[in-house]
Amino acid sequence: MTPQLGVLPMLGNHALLLSAEDPQIMAMPAPETIRTIEELLALDDDGMRHELLDGVHVVTPAPRVAHQLMLTELMRVLLEAVGHTPTLRIVLSPADIVLGPGTLVQPDLMVVAFDPGNPPSSWREIGVPLVAIEIVSPATAARDRGSKRRIYLEAGVEQYWILDVDARLVERWQPGDDRPEIIDGVMKWSLSVGGVGEIDVPKMFERMLGG
Repeated sequence: MTPQLGVLPMLGNHALLLSAEDPQIMAMPAPETIRTIEELLALDDDGMRHELLDGVHVVTPAPRVAHQLMLTELMRVLLEAVGHTPTLRIVLSPADIVLGPGTLVQPDLMVVAFDPGNPPSSWREIGVPLVAIEIVSPATAARDRGSKRRIYLEAGVEQYWILDVDARLVERWQPGDDRPEIIDGVMKWSLSVGGVGEIDVPKMFERMLGG
């Protein structure tokens, strides 16, 4: 199957949300009890994103137009930066990325390590993404900033980017961070296996969403 609040103190002009582990802020309850990856993969494709976060089945409805516009633009920007790097690939969801015995995630976009001599033949062979990216929405904000952030970083993701379309900024998390880096200017980045780039965040949002 490959488908796709309390508030913390203000950080600049941007408020962060409490962990998605709070049972009162789960964005959308799953329609049926799913506890294992095998049960998740056996579901019929209903056009929505199904994930298993530490054994908790969560469902995300179809994204907003702004979400998909930003996804397209970010894909273009990343292709310009790493498209020439043979050891890296950019992958879009739907994607069944297993990060633990009870955890299957579908990042909106990710940068993964790639061996040209031994390309992966299944999602399990992708391994842990180098960069996991989520474009936050009202339905996913708590999870993206809470349980998914923890899961990604504990699994070994080098950088986790959260694109906030409404605030027009990027929250970047790296292992060991207590708080994200809030970027509303130029974001420079590099990865351990090669690949460097920079993103003019205001221009990226302006191209897709207007001034």
